[in-house]
Amino acid sequence: MNGLKTENEQQYLLTGATGFLGSHIMAGLLSKRKRLVVVGRHAGSESLHERIRKRLNWFGLGHLEELIEFYETDFLKPGLGLEKANYDNLCSKGLSIIHCASDTRFGEKNREKVMASNVGNLIEILNFAQQSRAAAFHFISTAFAAGSDPVECPEALINPVHFNNVYEESKARAEKIVSERCREANIPYTIIRPSIVYGDSITGRSLKFNALYYPVRFLHYIRDIYLDDIKKKNGIKSAECGIFINDAGILHLPIRIFIPSAGKINLIPVNYFTETFFSIIQTPVTETVYHITTNKPESTATLIAYAARFLNITGLEIVIGASVADEMRNPPEELFDHFIKVYRPYISDKRVFIRQNTDRATCGDLPPDFSYEIFQRCMTFAVSVDWGRRLFA
Repeated sequence: MNGLKTENEQQYLLTGATGFLGSHIMAGLLSKRKRLVVVGRHAGSESLHERIRKRLNWFGLGHLEELIEFYETDFLKPGLGLEKANYDNLCSKGLSIIHCASDTRFGEKNREKVMASNVGNLIEILNFAQQSRAAAFHFISTAFAAGSDPVECPEALINPVHFNNVYEESKARAEKIVSERCREANIPYTIIRPSIVYGDSITGRSLKFNALYYPVRFLHYIRDIYLDDIKKKNGIKSAECGIFINDAGILHLPIRIFIPSAGKINLIPVNYFTETFFSIIQTPVTETVYHITTNKPESTATLIAYAARFLNITGLEIVIGASVADEMRNPPEELFDHFIKVYRPYISDKRVFIRQNTDRATCGDLPPDFSYEIFQRCMTFAVSVDWGRRLFA
């Protein structure tokens, strides 16, 4: 039933190595002294090689760069946009493929680009898998490919009808294409579905600051607007919104946060994702879906309490149900509501992710509970790099 070679016997081709999850997979493979083929594109004037070098240095693995072969590719072009000699050379290696490249934007305005990246790009990488007789195809998807309808989400391919956004929809379509093409070509495959991934729970370090970080980042931004108003401009605008610094020196910032229901947020740290991913591919089972999720999702109320404590503010309030009309909101509420709009389905999520396959692969190893200490560690790092602006400084 297995049908896949063990991780120790494989060499890998990795896509998405400059991204959040892909870079951690790359670092994990290099730490195991694995030779690795990285394919991807340049970004502006920065070559793929330069982009990877920055990340290797960030991980403290610059000395292992010699283990990587670099190929600048275009997944929308035949033969990955490579010269025939390079393409044939890659085909001859018998690589296992880890396809991690993805566009994670949610907005409907980005539909065309998200679909091109997450669905259209699959054709040529799957053609390569078939022509090279790839040893395996490991596809990094998302737990939220289950769509917005089910409450209990199995580790299986399903056909969702409704989605919260184009990203979920694109991943569900991609999973179907991967499974069909790999079966037709007799390529063993796995589908890996993480939930929301944040930084390292031990060090707090991260390469990306969306999802969990996004609401905290903008509360931080809004807080500083009103602190500046009070300290430098007599606090006239602040007073109009009921914002003030109390006797304890804490900013009172009245913001009602409207969520549709009392759901929870499914969070895992990136170090748990990486460890679990390698446990899965150590002894993978073909045609298997794996949920890398938590069984103890955190409530929105708890996360808001963490944010208030970290930012040294009071006045945040969770309101469950339909939001009030815009004219009933104060300016900071309007601003914050606009910022978190695309994330609202994930901060009141009722979906439960079955993870029997993952539990078998990891002997039941679970992610750490999301404590305030972990939250503080991650947010302190985020602030120290200005939410990513000084990440590689």
